[in-house]
Amino acid sequence: MKGKQRSFLKHALDAFDAAEETWRKPATGRLSMSKSASPLVQTRFANFADFYPYYLDEHRNLNCRRLHFIGTALVITIVAVALGTGTLRLLMFTPLAGYGFAWIGHFVFEHNRPATFSHPWFSLAADFVLFRDILAGRIRI
Repeated sequence: MKGKQRSFLKHALDAFDAAEETWRKPATGRLSMSKSASPLVQTRFANFADFYPYYLDEHRNLNCRRLHFIGTALVITIVAVALGTGTLRLLMFTPLAGYGFAWIGHFVFEHNRPATFSHPWFSLAADFVLFRDILAGRIRI
């Protein structure tokens, strides 16, 4: 069994290394997922406001955004149930719910590397901002 786990882990890490990580700056300056934007590789961000357009550009695919929405909704639900019932051990499922759905979206639909690997805190915050923007109707799913 350990050999199979190592093989799976090696395959997953190879997929991470092979995934593209690019950023296309929106031409209009608005939050956009336009395929016509020019490519610009961005590795460091001074603040969240600079990061979020990059994050949106990495989430152009409708199915990827849907999976992020489902994962974030599950995270919120798990935290609420855990706190409401006092069953704090449920919190151990939040990474699986959040990252599981999001990473499937990136590897299967977006074919890019999740921003979590290079910008974990901005990416976590952006997941919740994306969730809010979807609920508000600013971003379509």
